[in-house]
Amino acid sequence: MTRIFIDGEAGTTGLEIRERLAGRTDLSFLSLGEAERKDGAARARALKAADIAILCLPDEAAREAVALIGNSGTRVIDASTAHRTAPGWTYGFPELRPGQGAAIAGAARVSNPGCYPTGVLVLLGPLLRAGLLPADHPVTINAVSGYSGGGRKMIAAFEDERDPDFTREAFRLYGLSLRHKHVEEMRVHAGLVHRPLFVPSVARFYRGMLVSIPLVLDALPGRPSLGALQDCLERAYAGTRDVSVLPAEKARTLDRLDPEAGLERDGMTLYVFGTEGDGQALLVARLDNLGKGAAGQAVRNLDLMIGHDDPREARA
Repeated sequence: MTRIFIDGEAGTTGLEIRERLAGRTDLSFLSLGEAERKDGAARARALKAADIAILCLPDEAAREAVALIGNSGTRVIDASTAHRTAPGWTYGFPELRPGQGAAIAGAARVSNPGCYPTGVLVLLGPLLRAGLLPADHPVTINAVSGYSGGGRKMIAAFEDERDPDFTREAFRLYGLSLRHKHVEEMRVHAGLVHRPLFVPSVARFYRGMLVSIPLVLDALPGRPSLGALQDCLERAYAGTRDVSVLPAEKARTLDRLDPEAGLERDGMTLYVFGTEGDGQALLVARLDNLGKGAAGQAVRNLDLMIGHDDPREARA
């Protein structure tokens, strides 16, 4: 039986992970009372006693937790952004590239990916590896997320009228400095030369996410067709557990996408939109920001690390 300690289990991601793991007979859970959660010695004991610690903490607290673990042998899944580009950490997205699922399975330190980067990397990775998109191409990304992606503070701002930051906004564009904390994560793990231009937004719905990447195909080497992009994505994710590509004939029948509709709890659906011959494409990933983008991916990484899941990673 694998001993699990969720450090930060009272937060949005921690609560969802705990709920997803409820009833598992192959796991036992270490837990701290409310007072002990702020006691460094108690946290250190729990972290060192666990076989796997799942960190659902702010970045600085996550770094502190890793320091408390030291060389105790506890394996770590970190859901914060603290270690996503850090040396010695394995990026916890099995569909990132061939071999990534196996790397996660054998890793001692796994950084859980962010929800926005998950949608970006699943679209860009196969195109970059196939040479359809050059690594030095200036990439633009637009995304909208449900407000649960902002954690407790944002949830309160959208739901609790007693909260001092309560808002009735329907839609909010943010990250206007273009220095969102996920940008470097996207650049590094995609293998891009330049920082992508990333424009995030949040809207008045709880969970769900659309990540869209427009491409001017006539500006790319070889001027690839929509069909070439579609085929590349379909080949890459054929047989994977969590990623599906909507067939081109079905995509042509759509005139809108709802970020909340048709969500598979831990799945992602990819779309290639445009009109063949126009020299333009719109790539879209739809996912649950608390599923494949957070808690669901942490559980998948846990199962890979304890040998309870077949990697079934990207093929190309």
